[in-house]
Amino acid sequence: MSMPASPVVRHHVGPRLSETAIFNNTVYLAGQIPENSPGQDIATQTREVLGHIDRLLAEAGSSKRSILQCQIYLRDVGDIGAMNAVWDEWVDPSHTPPRATVQALLANPDYRIEVVVVAAVEEA
Repeated sequence: MSMPASPVVRHHVGPRLSETAIFNNTVYLAGQIPENSPGQDIATQTREVLGHIDRLLAEAGSSKRSILQCQIYLRDVGDIGAMNAVWDEWVDPSHTPPRATVQALLANPDYRIEVVVVAAVEEA
């Protein structure tokens, strides 16, 4: 007999999306955007977005050390060097996650980056 699936837990639920969904000890984050620094340079926007990720993962019982997959969308792939410099300061070098980085047309032209993360819930 299979065990019933755990319920889906959502945080910061809005009319269009939830910032976080947790299911079977996996944390799914909505795409994180630089809502406080639109129009700023890629380094500033990346720092803000990574801060959102830290906060949301902590709230869900996880951290950057438990990221299972990361997808990074850049408005201009020419920003990858400056974005990687901020990423390299942030990421735990012994727990670098699988990652994809692509150039994409973002919903707001003032956003240079959007990041989607899936992570494991950490044991207490």
